[in-house]
Amino acid sequence: MTEAVAAVDLGATSGRVMLGFVGHNELSVRPVARFPNLPVRTPDGLHWNILELFRNVTAGLAAAAREEPGLASAGVDSWAVDYGLLRGGRMLGAPFHYRDDRTVAAVETTHSAVSAEQLYAANGLQYLPFNTLYQLEAERDSGMLGFADSLLLIPDLINFWLTGEHFAERTNASTTGLLDITTGEWNETLISRLGLPAGLLAPLVSPGSSIGTLLPSMATEFGIPGSLNIVAVGSHDTASAVVAIPAATPNFAYISCGTWGLVGVELEHPVLSESSRLANFTNEGGVDGRVRYLHNVMGLWLLSESVRSWERGGDTIDLPALLAQASAVTSTVPLFDANDPRFLPPGDMPTRIAEWLSEHGRAAPQSRPEFVRSIVQSLAAAFSDAVRTASELSGIRVDVIHIVGGGSQNELLCQLTATLSGIPVLAGPVEATAIGNVLIQARAQGFVTGSLEALRSLVASAFSPQRFTPAR
Repeated sequence: MTEAVAAVDLGATSGRVMLGFVGHNELSVRPVARFPNLPVRTPDGLHWNILELFRNVTAGLAAAAREEPGLASAGVDSWAVDYGLLRGGRMLGAPFHYRDDRTVAAVETTHSAVSAEQLYAANGLQYLPFNTLYQLEAERDSGMLGFADSLLLIPDLINFWLTGEHFAERTNASTTGLLDITTGEWNETLISRLGLPAGLLAPLVSPGSSIGTLLPSMATEFGIPGSLNIVAVGSHDTASAVVAIPAATPNFAYISCGTWGLVGVELEHPVLSESSRLANFTNEGGVDGRVRYLHNVMGLWLLSESVRSWERGGDTIDLPALLAQASAVTSTVPLFDANDPRFLPPGDMPTRIAEWLSEHGRAAPQSRPEFVRSIVQSLAAAFSDAVRTASELSGIRVDVIHIVGGGSQNELLCQLTATLSGIPVLAGPVEATAIGNVLIQARAQGFVTGSLEALRSLVASAFSPQRFTPAR
């Protein structure tokens, strides 16, 4: 018997609601709703349009319930670190976007209270200027933190609006910098040292836990069955994506590639060495207590923001055609550091890349196909370096790289990653995050059983990855 669940997968540029079908040796997904996730700039900064996002989520769930009246459950995943502040259950303003620059001063203030070395020992996270703990320092500087009595990360906020239940799911909580790397619980000592209000953070739950059923008002308003169970999944989208790696060996590296490229290996225990901190590798929570030991690389944001810049100039860009032209480039293109922080904010990406190249004595590409080739090859180089470093720091000898997510469709990126790393690449599935979301729900409902390895075997049977061999 095949059972149906709904995966709400919210990415940093778009969202989707997917129906997942799971049965004995059966696994498939199909979209029922796709929608953009566009930030809004106001005089005080860059924000997420969370109300529009919630409207699209509920419309998508209603569509899923119409298609599958026996829908068993739904689960929500999203990008990390961002949150809504609440008081008495009401949101205090639109959540800030992590690409907003308000945390610049907050980083220094935070490190004056707790050094970077002490933070890494406490939370195991790589330094990123938009980590939640830096954002909260910025909230305090603005005076807003004093009004709040609770904080919910984006998936937890969506779940709260759906069910009225106030929880924090562990995989996403691990990205805040406030979770104890050794216990997996909120680090009350660190929270106190940072001067954050007591009781701000919600009780923790693990992937597979039931959050609750829909509020009657939500069920009536949106035409969704009130009996629909909302299940905590790996609510950090990368945690769900890693569940769906079709790995046949434990010695794999993964690249969950979309707006960001999350490059790493899966471990049983964190790596907290000084070498790991200096390499800026992070130890984030995975499903079933695994550790996602990884490094954030800028990802396809570099390409998509370049396309937006060219289109703002009045041109129409056919990206598949442009990628095909880039694949045909035979001349040497200049490479740049894809991790340079100047590439983080929205804006004129081609000009920034050209400026980086000029500063380093390299001529910028002259044509758009060469520019795209430069971007993709620079990303592949960054991915390869991150895999190599993850292997060295963790002690895992990587024998295959799995690329999942939207980047798995970029054949040039996959081939260059294989060639530059010298390691075979298996690309796909594209919808790994939604698939992992579905599988955790299905296991929670008893539709499938077993370890992560058993779930991954099901993925491997249902989705055949494309193989890329290192070119000589």
